Amino acid sequence: MPTSRPPKVDVAALAARDAFCRDLGIELVEAQLGRAVTRVRIEPRHLNFNGSGHGGLTFTLADAAFGLACNSHGMAAAGVDVHMIYNRAARPGDVLIATAVEISRSASLSHYRIDVARADGKLVAAMTGTAFTSGNPHEIKDDAPHQPS
Repeated sequence: MPTSRPPKVDVAALAARDAFCRDLGIELVEAQLGRAVTRVRIEPRHLNFNGSGHGGLTFTLADAAFGLACNSHGMAAAGVDVHMIYNRAARPGDVLIATAVEISRSASLSHYRIDVARADGKLVAAMTGTAFTSGNPHEIKDDAPHQPS
């Protein structure tokens, strides 16, 4: 009996629909099945009261990569559990890059490792995440603005 495959999803179109990330300056760098890379440059608006990159921005950057990676298979998925460890502070002008990689996948759950590093490769934070897959294919409308590559 043939198995049905989920439709291919345009991950860039999914990213373009995320106004929150767009407003923060987070952009999609690349995406493949089970993998996504996002980045942001730390600007003055991203600083906390100590003058370093806000942990919420670092979390959001990692979460964006996680969300795009787990939705790259064409089925709507959502994070149900994450854990993040902060290794070092980000500073103004730093470019942070989050790389999400699928570790395992079943019909309903998938697990990811997300590393956030500066452009020089120094690890800033590490996240693990579990996503629940709904089984419903994505419906992508082509009216959303696309982010430049």
